[in-house]
Amino acid sequence: MHPAAQQAISTLLAEGKTPTVATIKTKLAEPLPMPTIIAALATYKSNPETIKNTAEQSQLSPAQPQSQLDRIEAKLDKLLALLEDK
Repeated sequence: MHPAAQQAISTLLAEGKTPTVATIKTKLAEPLPMPTIIAALATYKSNPETIKNTAEQSQLSPAQPQSQLDRIEAKLDKLLALLEDK
């Protein structure tokens, strides 16, 4: 499962929402192809424990989570750079 899709599903579950293709797409930190989103949702639906198991593993790792505000800021910086190039 793609890490960005997995994170989006985890976020939705933490908010108490049911993951769907549309809701996953709104929570993505980066754009993903639709087949990847559908595959991630199918994986979750067939075995919801995959999200919980990988979430526990990620909590054990010392990786720093990037906040949603930081991701938005990075996207805006990229967009501004693209607009300046035109």
